[in-house]
Amino acid sequence: MADLAKKLLNKSLRKNRVRSKVTGTAERPRLTVTISNKHISAQIIDDVAQHTLAAATTVGTKQTGTMSEQAAIVGADIAKKAKKAKITAVVFDRNGRQYAGRLSALADAARKEGLEF
Repeated sequence: MADLAKKLLNKSLRKNRVRSKVTGTAERPRLTVTISNKHISAQIIDDVAQHTLAAATTVGTKQTGTMSEQAAIVGADIAKKAKKAKITAVVFDRNGRQYAGRLSALADAARKEGLEF
């Protein structure tokens, strides 16, 4: 099996394993993070109502810095939007990614702004 195909398979398996256990409710919605090569997005989702409560992204902004710095900015932004929407606690969905680097920077910045997970 080619290296890229194996990586994608492993990510898919991790994603399915995490999503089978993580579900967002009205009291504790799901914070999902998507990281591409150029951009980072975060959404707070109520899975029961199938509704996005808050979202933050680097798409369309003129942010500079490393991807970890941009992830920290998105993490702080999503936490501020969650606070405005009266959300204090969320369930963290890492979307199949390993908890390190950019994902860790986003989570730490969100925790600093007062979001619990």
